[in-house]
Amino acid sequence: MRAWVLVLAGLCLLAASAGRAQQSAPVVYTAEVDGIIQPVVAEYVRNTIQQADAAGAALLVLTLRTPGGLLDSTRDINTAIINAKTPVVVWVGPAGSRAASAGFLITMAADVAAMAPGTHIGAAHPVSGDGGKMDDTMAKKVASDTASYGRTLAQQRRRNAVLIEQAVIDSRSFTEQEAAGAVPPLVEVVAADVTDLLQKLDGRTITRFDGREHVLRLSGATRQAVEMSWAQRMLSAIAHPQVAYLLLTLGMLGLTVEFWNPGSIFPGVAGGICLLLAFFALRVLPVSYAGVLLILLGIILLILEVKVTSFGVLAVGGVVALFFGSLMLIDSPLPEMQIGLRMIVPITLSIAAILLFLVRLAVQAQRQRSVTGEAGMLDEVGHAMSSISAGGVGRVQAHGEIWTATSDQDVAAGDRVKIVAVQGLLLTVRRV
Repeated sequence: MRAWVLVLAGLCLLAASAGRAQQSAPVVYTAEVDGIIQPVVAEYVRNTIQQADAAGAALLVLTLRTPGGLLDSTRDINTAIINAKTPVVVWVGPAGSRAASAGFLITMAADVAAMAPGTHIGAAHPVSGDGGKMDDTMAKKVASDTASYGRTLAQQRRRNAVLIEQAVIDSRSFTEQEAAGAVPPLVEVVAADVTDLLQKLDGRTITRFDGREHVLRLSGATRQAVEMSWAQRMLSAIAHPQVAYLLLTLGMLGLTVEFWNPGSIFPGVAGGICLLLAFFALRVLPVSYAGVLLILLGIILLILEVKVTSFGVLAVGGVVALFFGSLMLIDSPLPEMQIGLRMIVPITLSIAAILLFLVRLAVQAQRQRSVTGEAGMLDEVGHAMSSISAGGVGRVQAHGEIWTATSDQDVAAGDRVKIVAVQGLLLTVRRV
């Protein structure tokens, strides 16, 4: 009996120790940003850091792929990373990815900067948010301010301040080998994937932004992925050049149809929603307002083609304005930010065809003779109920009613007559 008690006690101790070991296993939070850095992405990263801090996570790994974005959103993300209780690793990956412009500054703000083989970072020269060209003085001020911000991050993170300044001032980019091989380096780790990254970081001592040293204990760590909410995913998808262009053109088309036919409701509501969403996206993207004005001019010219006799000149001008406005809409050298011809040509031709078709329908409706009121009675045929002498008055039945009528010719009772004029309740008729 005593032996059985000892066995049971041992099993209980083993179970308790296993439970404590399971409870003490480190947790690594993971998040992924793939797209333009804008307010929705900043909100997502802040929420992820808050969740990791609340759970006491051992590490947060942020996988980053971006062509750049807004500097204000970048500063918001970096502020959250710097003040996070949880150490944050920014990993640029997988192979073939890049973190340019705003993504470069986010990588430099991380406790650990990492890259996958075949990736590159840099090209962080600031540009105007509206796509317009800044004057030389303002461009120098903005570049100098961004460069000083990058140097501050480099000094606190003990990274290469000279290369960071070159990335901002000269738009220089760096491969993973160049970034890791620099002295001091731009990135600390080159890892093929997140699993490889965690293995290389296990046991490593890092220095936090405030100077405190921290040892990463990641052996046997479990991962907790944090994904964007459906609302964040939708808004992030809208902040894409092609989606913004499609929303802008559909919004203008919807409002135009509503102006032609007031009371249709659906085109106006749908067009208004599309335009508001497009304005949200265009606020994030580097937009050329000359392109927006050209698109608007193209739609106006297509409408005027049916109103004005131009023998097709206005229609051709409208299509050309739509086409070049679409090409100029996004002012950025980055391939990811461009609107391809495969999208511009079909949309331009489709909108031109739809507008011309709808306007022609409206003109045809306006040219049809009226069927109500006094104008609707003209040329109606009826018959004389009594004889009418020239210049005299009699009665006729027309339009389903009995009217008093006069005529400039003699009309016999029973003759078929046609209404040629209406003056109040008196009709002027002629024999058919």
